[in-house]
Amino acid sequence: MKRRAFITLLGGAATWPLAARAQQPMRRVAVLLASREADAEDQARLQALLRGLQQLGWSDGVNLRIDIRWASGSSKRTQEIVAEFVALMPDVIVISGSVATAAMKHVTSAIPVVFVLVNEPDTQGFVASLARPGGNITGFTNMDFSVIGKSVELLKTVVPALSRIGLMFNSDAYPLYDSYLQKFQAEPRRPVEVVRTAVRSFSEIDAAIDALAAQPDSGVAILPDGGFTVTNRVAIQTAVDRHRLPSITPWRQFVAEGALMSYGPDSIDIFRRSADYVDRILKGAKPADLPVQQPVKFELVINRKTATTLGLEIPLTLLALADEVIE
Repeated sequence: MKRRAFITLLGGAATWPLAARAQQPMRRVAVLLASREADAEDQARLQALLRGLQQLGWSDGVNLRIDIRWASGSSKRTQEIVAEFVALMPDVIVISGSVATAAMKHVTSAIPVVFVLVNEPDTQGFVASLARPGGNITGFTNMDFSVIGKSVELLKTVVPALSRIGLMFNSDAYPLYDSYLQKFQAEPRRPVEVVRTAVRSFSEIDAAIDALAAQPDSGVAILPDGGFTVTNRVAIQTAVDRHRLPSITPWRQFVAEGALMSYGPDSIDIFRRSADYVDRILKGAKPADLPVQQPVKFELVINRKTATTLGLEIPLTLLALADEVIE
């Protein structure tokens, strides 16, 4: 090509389509966390999601705008944030827990939604099936009945004298747990009675624990419920300590703060993995085509100091299996 023709061609670049010369538009992701902003565990989960996105090429303020909100364990606040997010019309919404997922399903069938830490989303009607979600919602599950059953068995193993275990949860947030109780009660020859210990507000915590502790040889399994039990864990643990009740939860943070033990999915790993679905949706994938993912990592954490305070001896076989033992 002659020099003059080449220069003319370059000069014509000014008339090329704008789309060919412009940078890609900023994408938008909205994130709703179930507990308070000051909660260390939820902060660690959020950072796992952000690191996962960054590793996939998405950086806040560069090619992605990330709106983050905290529900503080409040159903009312969750509803407000859901309405705000729908009005923002982001490219993807990431939500934690069943309360937020139920609220989001009620208000939009268009915005792609990735849930995390949701129990049995097919049973709750959030997706058509785990393999084929079928709508605008998909994500990553948390606990199911088998995990809760394992928690009950672990607590009984550590405290053989237990005759009853109360399942503590917010009944307004998770009616699903009533079906879990029915499953426990229907099982023949279960070595411990499992009873309902529901709390719907902060003011009900002490009364619920008092009623459970009124019967000898009782323990408590504290379950995930959209952030309520996590947000109110200090009050719960204070009541549990007052009655010297052995307890098990799904979260390590409870054990670090004095609970006897925890068993459940690695929630930080779940949040990290959720970044992959956000990335795929931003690149054109549809939630309906992304199968719901289940946990792949579980953690057992034991507080040996609490065990000593309660006069318990942790079996050596269980200590060997634990991912962490707090001395």
